[in-house]
Amino acid sequence: MNRFEKLLGKKRQAEVEYLDGEYNVLFPGEFVICALSGVEIPLDQLKYWSVVHQQAYASADLALKAEKQQRGIES
Repeated sequence: MNRFEKLLGKKRQAEVEYLDGEYNVLFPGEFVICALSGVEIPLDQLKYWSVVHQQAYASADLALKAEKQQRGIES
């Protein structure tokens, strides 16, 4: 992100590689998108993701729901 975008108040979606217990920011930005709800998750609040599916989740409940869906388990 350049300084002019910050001045204009534009937010940019980050590109992230999800790892075990941490993540690498591949492309800088302020947020990622929850794979289930579609809401923006600020990077400083990102706590839940799937390493296997490389997806972020906005809450523990959504992460569990995604895991159950991916395994074909009824909730």
